Amino acid sequence: MRAFNYSRVTMPGDAIMAVASQPDAKFIAGGTTLVDLMRINVETPARVVDINALPLKTVTALPGGGVRIGALARMSEVAAHPLVTAGFPAVSQALLASASPQLRNKASIGGNVMQRTRCPYFRDTATPCNKREPGTGCSAIGGENRGLAILGTSEACIATNAGDLSVALAALDAVVRLRGPKGDRTVPLVDFHVLPGTTPHIETVLQPGELILSVDLPAAPHATRSAYVKVRDRASYEFALTSAAVGLSVQGGTIASARVALGGVGTKPWRSREAEAALVGKAPTEATFQAAAKAALAGARAQSQNGFKIPLAQRTLVKALRELSGGAA
Repeated sequence: MRAFNYSRVTMPGDAIMAVASQPDAKFIAGGTTLVDLMRINVETPARVVDINALPLKTVTALPGGGVRIGALARMSEVAAHPLVTAGFPAVSQALLASASPQLRNKASIGGNVMQRTRCPYFRDTATPCNKREPGTGCSAIGGENRGLAILGTSEACIATNAGDLSVALAALDAVVRLRGPKGDRTVPLVDFHVLPGTTPHIETVLQPGELILSVDLPAAPHATRSAYVKVRDRASYEFALTSAAVGLSVQGGTIASARVALGGVGTKPWRSREAEAALVGKAPTEATFQAAAKAALAGARAQSQNGFKIPLAQRTLVKALRELSGGAA
């Protein structure tokens, strides 16, 4: 691990200026991603700014029934919070499906949203990786790609976004509140992460020095009736092969509103408006769910080893929809 300067701040403005003034500086909260990557020399910041003392740990109600989750709230606390379990069960379920209890006690919500890919080539500094070193190539294309993305890929990168939480947040219309040297702004979670295109090293819309303040979730009938389903190689402490976050509002036997996002298959948390369009206005039946699943994966592009993810992701989405509908026939 390369030597670095460490400082601890107590005010958001001080944190922002400390990172904005030095291009290779990083914020650190729980450190469950950053420290891991620093140990293997994938991340080599010259300065690390500890933000754990900032007043960003609370979970509070918003007008209209929404919830504001502070960026420094710990995953385990948010998963158990009554505002989240009652109004946004998919978020709680996604958090509980993540990592291990020990990591959930340590990791922050903001850090979880920012976590980087687990592509083996990104984490191996001896191999070419456009995400780690732009212009060197993508070793995963034609290499070991069983766990990598089938949606949102490019000729430069097929690395999968590793998150569970961000999938649920994408499905439920979450908004990320940011503060930086130029002031405050908000970004929908679906726009926070960016597709790799020809610049896979750029993963989010964050500007230099910008700090996540909170993640806000708006109240909605489909948020209250939501679920997260995760399929993985082993029962715990494993990243998703496929996952689905879904929300449904059914009125008079018809789906009035629907939200669908997929995980484990995209280069970013994958909101599927195609699947949502296939659901709204239809009865919650098996045929409807199968049509939505087909629409969700219509644009998938499999690699040499991960073609199985297409039918698996479809089955995962159908399973999640069945659970919410009470097992439609």
